[in-house]
Amino acid sequence: MFPTPGRLAIRRRLLCESWLVHIEHIESLDDPGLEDYSRLTDVALRRVSEPAGGLYIAESTKVISRAIAAGHRPRSVLMLERWLDDVAPMLERFDDVPVYVGESDLLTSLTGFNLHRGALAAMHRPPLAGVEEVIADARRVIIIEDVVDHTNVGAIFRAVAGIGADAVLVTPRCADPLYRRSVRVSMGTVLQVPWTRLPEWDVAAPMLHAAGFHLAALALSDTSVTLDEFAADPPERVALVLGTEGDGLSRHALSAADSVVTIPMMHGVDSLNVASASAVAMYQLRVQH
Repeated sequence: MFPTPGRLAIRRRLLCESWLVHIEHIESLDDPGLEDYSRLTDVALRRVSEPAGGLYIAESTKVISRAIAAGHRPRSVLMLERWLDDVAPMLERFDDVPVYVGESDLLTSLTGFNLHRGALAAMHRPPLAGVEEVIADARRVIIIEDVVDHTNVGAIFRAVAGIGADAVLVTPRCADPLYRRSVRVSMGTVLQVPWTRLPEWDVAAPMLHAAGFHLAALALSDTSVTLDEFAADPPERVALVLGTEGDGLSRHALSAADSVVTIPMMHGVDSLNVASASAVAMYQLRVQH
């Protein structure tokens, strides 16, 4: 599966400054433990193999730190040696977790890109909570319907964390929030914001209504109300539904909605990027504490 330039990996345990970490210096790519990092730029492969394999990839020391702080356990770490002093303190209680260290060219040939952010960690994927658990105490929820762009998904999570919605629900065909690019763009906040996957709308809508949520679809419609009007006297519990940039919300989502809400625009512009729209709407609908 992997090219094998040079000798087999040299394995040893090292004391890195004052932290005991399990370092494996790699000089070839034939170690089975490296398979988690193979072809990370192949989106079609990764969106199937990562959930099926029970893992996700955390990129950068900041994201790895947030993943560990969220209670997630690393399966392994891949990095350039010069980043050891930054990463080793995070791994003190994981001395059985291998830390693969190698030269830049070798790691690039494995992953498909340059590790300019210093480190990657293959993290055990936590089990998803049930919808009822995620929304139990929520007053503002974001629903992302079928958005397949990982950058937009990550940006929505970052807005949710920064502006203050309580949870995110994603539909069955929405991009994986734990895909590497989503996690990176979210600055790791996807690891902090409660989220889970919804069932299809015929099950999801009654479930949300039973929990007291008003479904507000962000869309263009002849019967829509402006965001200003809706935010002037909002329902106690609101689930804001966001759709894809091309096709918008599905007819099932629009049928389930209690209101259709539009952001007033100027200069002939009819809509915003979905992540930008989510931030504007969340800010208007934020709950004052």
